[in-house]
Amino acid sequence: MPEPGSRKVLAFDFGTRRIGVATGQEMLGTGQPLAMIPARDGVPDWATIEKILAEWCPDIVVVGLPLNMDDSENDMCARARKFGKRLHGRYHVPVAMVDERLTSFEAKGDVMASGGSRDYGRHGVDDRAAVLILETWCREQAG
Repeated sequence: MPEPGSRKVLAFDFGTRRIGVATGQEMLGTGQPLAMIPARDGVPDWATIEKILAEWCPDIVVVGLPLNMDDSENDMCARARKFGKRLHGRYHVPVAMVDERLTSFEAKGDVMASGGSRDYGRHGVDDRAAVLILETWCREQAG
């Protein structure tokens, strides 16, 4: 395992219809949108996830945890945690959970500001949210 600060990171914005994916390097502290993976009621396309993990060989995977504004957990938190546990169990990669409050809201604003439409699903909101999750994790590590 590389030293903290030099790790390759994949971040996932878990959703029941789509899962956004971003990649980045901890040292740079920034991420790039990578993919939006379809999901059916929260069940991802595991074959696509496996291909992405094999191609990018991350040192750590970060999954967004959609906490409520009062720090309490909700149903989506449980589903995101389950997704993280399955990533770890299937692919033996370290997984970190990161508070992702308001990342989707911020990502929608970014898409609209860059000329995207309100049809968010086709314009990179989920993978942009994954970038924000990755960057949040990097800031926490630099801490």
